[in-house]
Amino acid sequence: MSKTTPATLALRKVGCAFKLHTYVYDSSVESTGLQAAEALGVDPSRVLKTLMAEVDGKPVCVVVPADCEVSMKKLAAAFDGKAANMMRPADAERLTGYHVGGISPFGQKKRVPVAIELTALSHLTVFVNGGQRGLQIEIDPNDAAIAAGAVAHALAV
Repeated sequence: MSKTTPATLALRKVGCAFKLHTYVYDSSVESTGLQAAEALGVDPSRVLKTLMAEVDGKPVCVVVPADCEVSMKKLAAAFDGKAANMMRPADAERLTGYHVGGISPFGQKKRVPVAIELTALSHLTVFVNGGQRGLQIEIDPNDAAIAAGAVAHALAV
C-alpha cells in the first residue's frame, strides 16, 4: 500500500501535521467507517466518513462521524439549498479521482464545497480517509476543516 496519495500530498503542501494508519480493508462490510474504527481500536465518533452528495444538483463533499447519518435537510441548508441527495458511487469516483471506500476530502480531482459535522471539531484528533482503501489520516479536526476548506455545520440526524 502506498502511503503517498493525492490526499497526503495536499496536506503536506499546506503544512498540516498528520499521522498515517493502515488497516485491512473489508469491502463486504456495510460501513467502511465503522470497520476502520474497529480495526484501529478508536471510537467511531472520531472516524470521519467522507460522502459525496448533491445540493440542488451541484456536487458537495460531506464529512461526518462514522456512527452518524447525514440529514439531507440539514445538508441542503448548510449550502443554502433546497434539496440534497447522495451522489451515485460512479459519479463520486469520477469527480474525486478516488474509489468508494477510499474517498478523502483532501486532494480530490475536482474541488467542491465541503461541510464537516460540527461535533467532530470537539475531538483532539480525528481519522479521515487517506485517499486509499485501508489508509486513514489522523489529524487535528480543525486542521482538517481548514485544509479541506470546510464549513462546520450540524449535519447529523
